[in-house]
Amino acid sequence: MASPTYVDAPGLNFDWLNLDTQQGMAIEPGRRGLTLEEINTMTYGVVDEAGPPVFMPRGAQADIRSPRHARQYRSKADVWSASAMLLYEEAQQRQWSSARDIPWDAIQPLPDDIEWAMCTLCTFLTQVEFIAGDLPGRFMEEVHGDHFESQLFLGTQVMDESRHLDVFRKRALVNGGGMVDAGFGAINLLSVDDFTEMTALLHLVGEGFVQTLFRMGELISQNDAEKRIFRLAAQDESRHLAFGVTHLKYVLDTEPWRKEELHHYLDIQEGALGESQQAGLTTNPTTGEALAILAGGGVEKMDEGYQKLMVMRKRQVNEYMHRLEVIGLGDRRDRMAPALRELLDPA
Repeated sequence: MASPTYVDAPGLNFDWLNLDTQQGMAIEPGRRGLTLEEINTMTYGVVDEAGPPVFMPRGAQADIRSPRHARQYRSKADVWSASAMLLYEEAQQRQWSSARDIPWDAIQPLPDDIEWAMCTLCTFLTQVEFIAGDLPGRFMEEVHGDHFESQLFLGTQVMDESRHLDVFRKRALVNGGGMVDAGFGAINLLSVDDFTEMTALLHLVGEGFVQTLFRMGELISQNDAEKRIFRLAAQDESRHLAFGVTHLKYVLDTEPWRKEELHHYLDIQEGALGESQQAGLTTNPTTGEALAILAGGGVEKMDEGYQKLMVMRKRQVNEYMHRLEVIGLGDRRDRMAPALRELLDPA
């Protein structure tokens, strides 16, 4: 790119043309279009460990008049996730519509016990997804512009969770059932006031356990519409989970002294889950009963359903343990809440 041509115009000030930023980038879009990965070159791809003291987009020149943003995290470790950029692009390309992409006409009348069990599960998931969308939305404004990839990803998660709330509410109402007792839900998450705490409790624990439940969708679904709902929701949930794992791994890689902080967050959340009769499966016992009915194929087959449900519970906890090892919290095995630890496979 050629240098700017300065115009001599008496009475006008063109000081803003004296750019101090890097120019000359020339990029051809790839097969996925023009992605963030492709424009993160030259100095625009350099992410400082601590963002500038004022609000500004990464790579721009700071304006000395810019105010400080006291509520923004400036430390990279506070918000960074190495996968955020790629997950953001994937989220954009894999958005789906609950109105058009679910074959709602595949839902036919079901036995009362099956229908009410599905409505119970969908009521619980509607509440869970509301919280899962509301919480990351609170932190979007606190991400500094120098670490914008994390902010952009959180925006896609809010959209994903909004769609999940939408689709599970529709399923609860579309076939003659309705919304039922939701239980108290994971409302303790709404009191979280730190980004990394939010990620540990929401992405690592909450999203991880729910993703296993969504993967169980093939077993508990009664028709192609429900199968597709669970498949697409699990696809979205995988992104949220990946963001959380890579953020927490970055925290421990760069600030290892925060390890006990993360353990403390997990002590609290595992304790709350362990107090549940569902050993961490849900926050409402009736949801576990509904899952047993769906897994077994009816009230009269609940015993068989509970056996299948126990397989899922064990999978939830063991997949959780694997994520802890990836992050660098393998020693979590020794201090995990007893109700969860008893479901772990031998080391």
